[in-house]
Amino acid sequence: MSDSSPIRVGIVGARGHVGAELIRLFATHPRFTLAYVGSRELAGQRVVDHSDAYKGDLRYTSPTNAELPTLGADAVVLALPNGKAADCVAAFDAAGADPVIIDLSADYRFEDGWYYGLPELTRDRYAGQRRISNPGCYATAMQLAVAPMRAHLDGAVQCFGVSGYSGAGTTPSDKNDPDKLRDNLMPYALTGHIHEREVTRQLGHAIEFMPHVAPHFRGLTITANLHLSAPMTRDQVVAIYRDAYADEPLVRVLDEAPWVSRIAGRHHVEIGGFALSDDGRRLVVVSTEDNLLKGAATQALQNLNLAFGLAETTGIPLVAAS
Repeated sequence: MSDSSPIRVGIVGARGHVGAELIRLFATHPRFTLAYVGSRELAGQRVVDHSDAYKGDLRYTSPTNAELPTLGADAVVLALPNGKAADCVAAFDAAGADPVIIDLSADYRFEDGWYYGLPELTRDRYAGQRRISNPGCYATAMQLAVAPMRAHLDGAVQCFGVSGYSGAGTTPSDKNDPDKLRDNLMPYALTGHIHEREVTRQLGHAIEFMPHVAPHFRGLTITANLHLSAPMTRDQVVAIYRDAYADEPLVRVLDEAPWVSRIAGRHHVEIGGFALSDDGRRLVVVSTEDNLLKGAATQALQNLNLAFGLAETTGIPLVAAS
Protein backbone atom coordinates (compact mmCIF):
# COMPACT_ATOMS: atom_id res chain seq x y z
CA MET A 1 0.00 0.00 0.00
CA SER A 2 1.47 3.35 -1.06
CA ASP A 3 1.81 6.28 1.29
CA SER A 4 -1.15 8.01 -0.35
CA SER A 5 -3.47 5.17 -1.35
CA PRO A 6 -6.89 5.04 0.32
CA ILE A 7 -7.35 2.68 3.27
CA ARG A 8 -10.79 1.09 3.10
CA VAL A 9 -12.69 0.84 6.39
CA GLY A 10 -15.94 -1.00 7.06
CA ILE A 11 -18.24 -0.26 9.98
CA VAL A 12 -20.47 -2.98 11.41
CA GLY A 13 -23.32 -1.77 13.61
CA ALA A 14 -23.46 1.88 12.62
CA ARG A 15 -26.99 2.74 13.76
CA GLY A 16 -25.95 4.07 17.15
CA HIS A 17 -24.49 7.36 18.31
CA VAL A 18 -20.89 6.17 18.01
CA GLY A 19 -21.53 4.94 14.47
CA ALA A 20 -22.52 8.46 13.42
CA GLU A 21 -19.33 9.85 14.97
CA LEU A 22 -17.21 7.27 13.15
CA ILE A 23 -18.82 8.14 9.82
CA ARG A 24 -18.09 11.82 10.41
CA LEU A 25 -14.44 11.17 11.30
CA PHE A 26 -13.82 8.89 8.34
CA ALA A 27 -15.54 11.36 5.99
CA THR A 28 -12.84 13.96 6.61
CA HIS A 29 -9.83 11.66 7.10
CA PRO A 30 -7.04 12.08 4.52
CA ARG A 31 -6.43 8.33 4.09
CA PHE A 32 -9.36 6.32 5.44
CA THR A 33 -12.37 5.90 3.21
CA LEU A 34 -15.60 4.05 3.92
CA ALA A 35 -15.87 0.66 2.22
CA TYR A 36 -19.27 -0.16 3.70
CA VAL A 37 -21.48 0.84 6.61
CA GLY A 38 -23.54 -1.95 8.09
CA SER A 39 -26.83 -1.47 9.90
CA ARG A 40 -29.73 -3.89 9.80
CA GLU A 41 -32.24 -1.22 10.83
CA LEU A 42 -31.03 1.38 8.30
CA ALA A 43 -30.31 -0.95 5.36
CA GLY A 44 -31.06 0.74 2.05
CA GLN A 45 -30.96 4.29 3.37
CA ARG A 46 -28.23 6.73 2.39
CA VAL A 47 -25.33 6.99 4.82
CA VAL A 48 -25.47 10.23 6.77
CA ASP A 49 -23.94 11.73 9.89
CA HIS A 50 -25.37 14.40 12.15
CA SER A 51 -22.94 17.07 10.89
CA ASP A 52 -23.42 16.31 7.16
CA ALA A 53 -19.67 15.82 6.80
CA TYR A 54 -20.19 12.67 4.74
CA LYS A 55 -20.89 13.57 1.11
CA GLY A 56 -20.57 10.13 -0.52
CA ASP A 57 -23.22 7.93 -2.09
CA LEU A 58 -22.91 4.87 0.12
CA ARG A 59 -26.04 3.27 1.49
CA TYR A 60 -26.34 1.29 4.67
CA THR A 61 -26.24 -2.44 4.06
CA SER A 62 -26.90 -5.50 6.19
CA PRO A 63 -24.32 -8.13 5.26
CA THR A 64 -24.27 -11.46 7.02
CA ASN A 65 -21.24 -12.31 9.10
CA ALA A 66 -20.13 -14.77 6.40
CA GLU A 67 -20.28 -11.98 3.79
CA LEU A 68 -18.15 -9.52 5.74
CA PRO A 69 -14.75 -11.00 4.72
CA THR A 70 -15.69 -10.66 1.03
CA LEU A 71 -16.31 -6.90 1.15
CA GLY A 72 -12.68 -5.86 0.72
CA ALA A 73 -12.09 -3.67 3.76
CA ASP A 74 -8.54 -3.15 5.01
CA ALA A 75 -9.94 -2.46 8.49
CA VAL A 76 -13.25 -3.16 10.19
CA VAL A 77 -14.75 -1.35 13.17
CA LEU A 78 -17.24 -3.40 15.18
CA ALA A 79 -19.68 -0.97 16.81
CA LEU A 80 -21.90 -3.68 18.19
CA PRO A 81 -23.50 -4.32 21.59
CA ASN A 82 -21.59 -6.45 24.07
CA GLY A 83 -21.71 -10.13 23.20
CA LYS A 84 -22.08 -9.66 19.43
CA ALA A 85 -18.48 -9.28 18.24
CA ALA A 86 -17.31 -12.90 18.48
CA ASP A 87 -19.42 -14.18 15.59
CA CYS A 88 -18.07 -11.45 13.30
CA VAL A 89 -14.48 -12.16 14.30
CA ALA A 90 -15.03 -15.89 13.82
CA ALA A 91 -16.28 -15.26 10.27
CA PHE A 92 -13.07 -13.42 9.34
CA ASP A 93 -10.96 -16.15 10.93
CA ALA A 94 -12.87 -18.90 9.13
CA ALA A 95 -12.38 -17.13 5.79
CA GLY A 96 -8.67 -16.61 6.40
CA ALA A 97 -9.20 -12.85 6.15
CA ASP A 98 -6.96 -10.63 8.24
CA PRO A 99 -8.11 -7.00 8.25
CA VAL A 100 -7.34 -4.82 11.22
CA ILE A 101 -10.37 -5.25 13.50
CA ILE A 102 -11.27 -2.66 16.12
CA ASP A 103 -13.87 -3.91 18.61
CA LEU A 104 -15.70 -1.17 20.49
CA SER A 105 -17.54 -3.56 22.79
CA ALA A 106 -16.24 -5.14 25.99
CA ASP A 107 -15.96 -8.57 24.40
CA TYR A 108 -12.16 -8.67 23.98
CA ARG A 109 -10.93 -6.26 26.66
CA PHE A 110 -9.88 -9.18 28.84
CA GLU A 111 -8.24 -11.21 26.04
CA ASP A 112 -4.45 -11.29 26.18
CA GLY A 113 -4.29 -11.97 22.43
CA TRP A 114 -5.86 -8.60 21.64
CA TYR A 115 -4.07 -5.27 21.89
CA TYR A 116 -5.85 -3.06 24.44
CA GLY A 117 -5.87 0.28 22.69
CA LEU A 118 -5.53 3.16 25.13
CA PRO A 119 -2.56 4.69 23.28
CA GLU A 120 -1.50 7.17 25.94
CA LEU A 121 -0.87 4.26 28.31
CA THR A 122 -0.41 1.19 26.09
CA ARG A 123 1.17 2.24 22.79
CA ASP A 124 4.47 0.65 23.83
CA ARG A 125 2.62 -2.71 23.79
CA TYR A 126 1.57 -2.29 20.17
CA ALA A 127 3.60 -4.57 17.92
CA GLY A 128 1.51 -4.77 14.78
CA GLN A 129 -1.45 -6.66 16.26
CA ARG A 130 -4.39 -6.91 13.84
CA ARG A 131 -6.96 -7.32 16.61
CA ILE A 132 -7.52 -4.24 18.77
CA SER A 133 -9.93 -3.82 21.68
CA ASN A 134 -11.11 -0.26 22.27
CA PRO A 135 -11.34 0.65 25.98
CA GLY A 136 -14.64 1.58 27.58
CA CYS A 137 -15.57 5.24 27.83
CA TYR A 138 -15.56 5.38 31.62
CA ALA A 139 -12.49 3.15 31.69
CA THR A 140 -10.56 5.63 29.55
CA ALA A 141 -11.31 8.56 31.86
CA MET A 142 -10.57 6.53 34.99
CA GLN A 143 -7.26 5.14 33.77
CA LEU A 144 -5.97 8.49 32.59
CA ALA A 145 -6.99 10.05 35.93
CA VAL A 146 -5.31 7.39 38.06
CA ALA A 147 -2.35 6.08 36.03
CA PRO A 148 0.20 8.83 36.82
CA MET A 149 -0.19 8.09 40.56
CA ARG A 150 0.10 4.29 40.43
CA ALA A 151 3.44 4.27 42.22
CA HIS A 152 2.04 6.39 45.04
CA LEU A 153 -1.24 4.61 45.83
CA ASP A 154 -2.24 3.00 49.10
CA GLY A 155 -5.48 1.04 48.96
CA ALA A 156 -8.32 0.96 46.49
CA VAL A 157 -9.23 3.99 44.39
CA GLN A 158 -12.87 5.08 44.43
CA CYS A 159 -14.29 6.58 41.23
CA PHE A 160 -17.67 8.33 41.15
CA GLY A 161 -18.85 8.60 37.55
CA VAL A 162 -21.63 10.52 35.81
CA SER A 163 -22.36 10.13 32.09
CA GLY A 164 -24.78 11.62 29.64
CA TYR A 165 -27.48 9.25 28.47
CA SER A 166 -25.92 8.72 25.03
CA GLY A 167 -23.67 6.25 26.85
CA ALA A 168 -26.69 3.98 27.32
CA GLY A 169 -27.05 3.52 23.56
CA THR A 170 -30.16 3.77 21.40
CA THR A 171 -32.10 0.74 22.62
CA PRO A 172 -34.83 2.19 24.86
CA SER A 173 -34.24 1.81 28.60
CA ASP A 174 -34.61 3.79 31.82
CA LYS A 175 -30.99 4.97 31.38
CA ASN A 176 -31.70 6.80 28.13
CA ASP A 177 -35.27 7.91 28.76
CA PRO A 178 -35.19 11.74 28.97
CA ASP A 179 -38.45 11.83 30.93
CA LYS A 180 -37.14 9.52 33.65
CA LEU A 181 -33.80 11.32 33.75
CA ARG A 182 -35.24 14.83 33.95
CA ASP A 183 -34.14 16.47 37.22
CA ASN A 184 -32.63 13.12 38.17
CA LEU A 185 -29.35 11.30 38.66
CA MET A 186 -29.75 7.57 38.10
CA PRO A 187 -27.29 5.19 39.84
CA TYR A 188 -26.74 1.71 38.41
CA ALA A 189 -24.35 -1.27 38.61
CA LEU A 190 -22.80 0.13 41.79
CA THR A 191 -20.52 -2.87 42.34
CA GLY A 192 -18.84 -5.13 39.85
CA HIS A 193 -19.39 -2.90 36.80
CA ILE A 194 -17.42 -4.20 33.82
CA HIS A 195 -15.40 -0.96 33.64
CA GLU A 196 -14.42 -1.47 37.28
CA ARG A 197 -12.97 -4.86 36.39
CA GLU A 198 -11.43 -3.51 33.20
CA VAL A 199 -9.55 -0.69 34.92
CA THR A 200 -8.46 -2.89 37.81
CA ARG A 201 -6.99 -5.33 35.30
CA GLN A 202 -5.22 -2.69 33.23
CA LEU A 203 -3.78 -0.67 36.11
CA GLY A 204 -3.02 -3.66 38.30
CA HIS A 205 -4.65 -1.83 41.19
CA ALA A 206 -8.06 -2.13 42.84
CA ILE A 207 -10.68 0.29 41.51
CA GLU A 208 -14.13 0.80 43.03
CA PHE A 209 -16.48 2.40 40.53
CA MET A 210 -19.93 3.91 41.06
CA PRO A 211 -21.60 4.95 37.76
CA HIS A 212 -24.60 7.24 37.28
CA VAL A 213 -26.57 8.58 34.33
CA ALA A 214 -27.57 12.24 34.12
CA PRO A 215 -30.08 14.15 31.95
CA HIS A 216 -27.49 15.63 29.56
CA PHE A 217 -26.84 13.85 26.25
CA ARG A 218 -23.08 13.53 25.94
CA GLY A 219 -19.97 13.87 28.07
CA LEU A 220 -18.89 12.13 31.25
CA THR A 221 -17.03 13.05 34.39
CA ILE A 222 -15.08 10.95 36.87
CA THR A 223 -14.19 12.08 40.39
CA ALA A 224 -11.39 9.82 41.61
CA ASN A 225 -10.51 9.49 45.30
CA LEU A 226 -6.91 8.32 45.72
CA HIS A 227 -5.27 7.39 49.03
CA LEU A 228 -1.51 7.98 48.92
CA SER A 229 1.26 5.97 50.51
CA ALA A 230 3.11 9.09 51.64
CA PRO A 231 2.17 12.77 52.03
CA MET A 232 2.49 14.91 48.90
CA THR A 233 2.02 18.57 48.07
CA ARG A 234 -0.28 19.84 45.38
CA ASP A 235 2.68 21.14 43.37
CA GLN A 236 4.25 17.67 43.42
CA VAL A 237 1.03 16.05 42.22
CA VAL A 238 0.43 18.55 39.42
CA ALA A 239 4.04 18.14 38.26
CA ILE A 240 3.55 14.35 38.05
CA TYR A 241 0.47 14.76 35.84
CA ARG A 242 1.99 17.42 33.62
CA ASP A 243 5.09 15.32 33.11
CA ALA A 244 3.04 12.18 32.36
CA TYR A 245 0.96 13.88 29.67
CA ALA A 246 3.34 16.56 28.39
CA ASP A 247 3.50 14.98 24.93
CA GLU A 248 -0.10 13.80 24.70
CA PRO A 249 -2.23 16.08 22.49
CA LEU A 250 -5.45 14.34 23.53
CA VAL A 251 -4.93 14.82 27.28
CA ARG A 252 -5.12 18.28 28.83
CA VAL A 253 -3.99 18.83 32.43
CA LEU A 254 -5.80 21.78 33.98
CA ASP A 255 -5.31 23.52 37.29
CA GLU A 256 -9.02 23.72 38.05
CA ALA A 257 -11.53 20.87 38.02
CA PRO A 258 -12.86 20.43 34.46
CA TRP A 259 -16.55 20.79 33.64
CA VAL A 260 -18.39 18.14 31.68
CA SER A 261 -20.33 20.83 29.79
CA ARG A 262 -17.07 22.06 28.26
CA ILE A 263 -15.95 18.68 26.92
CA ALA A 264 -18.94 17.87 24.70
CA GLY A 265 -17.85 17.64 21.08
CA ARG A 266 -14.14 17.72 21.99
CA HIS A 267 -11.75 14.89 21.21
CA HIS A 268 -9.48 15.14 24.24
CA VAL A 269 -9.65 14.32 27.96
CA GLU A 270 -9.36 17.03 30.58
CA ILE A 271 -7.89 16.24 34.01
CA GLY A 272 -7.71 18.66 36.91
CA GLY A 273 -8.85 19.73 40.34
CA PHE A 274 -6.02 18.08 42.31
CA ALA A 275 -7.43 18.62 45.81
CA LEU A 276 -5.37 17.25 48.71
CA SER A 277 -6.42 16.60 52.28
CA ASP A 278 -4.66 18.53 55.04
CA ASP A 279 -2.35 15.62 55.76
CA GLY A 280 -1.39 15.23 52.06
CA ARG A 281 -2.43 11.57 52.04
CA ARG A 282 -5.70 11.84 50.09
CA LEU A 283 -5.94 13.20 46.56
CA VAL A 284 -9.10 13.92 44.56
CA VAL A 285 -8.79 14.24 40.77
CA VAL A 286 -11.49 15.04 38.19
CA SER A 287 -11.42 13.71 34.62
CA THR A 288 -13.87 14.57 31.82
CA GLU A 289 -14.30 13.38 28.24
CA ASP A 290 -16.90 13.13 25.50
CA ASN A 291 -18.01 9.52 25.87
CA LEU A 292 -18.80 9.25 22.14
CA LEU A 293 -15.44 10.64 21.01
CA LYS A 294 -12.32 10.00 23.11
CA GLY A 295 -14.49 7.46 24.92
CA ALA A 296 -15.20 5.59 21.67
CA ALA A 297 -14.92 6.92 18.08
CA THR A 298 -11.88 9.18 18.46
CA GLN A 299 -9.98 6.46 20.29
CA ALA A 300 -10.89 3.96 17.57
CA LEU A 301 -9.41 6.37 15.02
CA GLN A 302 -6.27 6.78 17.14
CA ASN A 303 -5.90 3.01 17.13
CA LEU A 304 -6.47 2.73 13.39
CA ASN A 305 -3.91 5.44 12.72
CA LEU A 306 -1.45 3.56 14.91
CA ALA A 307 -2.16 0.28 13.14
CA PHE A 308 -1.53 1.76 9.69
CA GLY A 309 1.59 3.70 10.62
CA LEU A 310 -0.02 7.14 10.55
CA ALA A 311 0.39 9.87 13.11
CA GLU A 312 -2.07 9.05 15.90
CA THR A 313 -3.98 12.31 15.61
CA THR A 314 -4.41 12.18 11.81
CA GLY A 315 -7.98 13.18 11.02
CA ILE A 316 -8.76 14.14 14.61
CA PRO A 317 -9.80 17.81 14.99
CA LEU A 318 -7.72 19.33 17.75
CA VAL A 319 -8.82 22.43 19.61
CA ALA A 320 -6.05 24.68 20.86
CA ALA A 321 -5.67 24.77 24.62
CA SER A 322 -7.18 27.93 26.08
